[in-house]
Amino acid sequence: MREDRTVWSEPDEYAEAVLDAVERIPPGRVMSYGDLAELVGKGGPRQVGRVMSLYGGAVPWWRVTRSDGRPPSGHEIVAHEHYRAEGTPLRPDGSRVDMSRARWMDVEVDEAP
Repeated sequence: MREDRTVWSEPDEYAEAVLDAVERIPPGRVMSYGDLAELVGKGGPRQVGRVMSLYGGAVPWWRVTRSDGRPPSGHEIVAHEHYRAEGTPLRPDGSRVDMSRARWMDVEVDEAP
């Protein structure tokens, strides 16, 4: 019987660029997965999502949302705790971030190779 052992390697240059951008998002603001992909100049929302799932635990991951303001799947409760603590603007029903008020696009990073 095969033993399944997943060993994650160190982040590559693309992952480092994504993580660097996430670290620059100020409290109370967010970027979507697509925003981050556009910012680093490579990949798309799914690639950013993969980086965040593998390496995002050491950065403010809750500041990265889906394009409609929903927090990462499976992390909604903890993300909302962070949103309340940071004063992140939420939609009237409180279930999603208000992207029109919370989206952060004033970040500069080196493009990934």
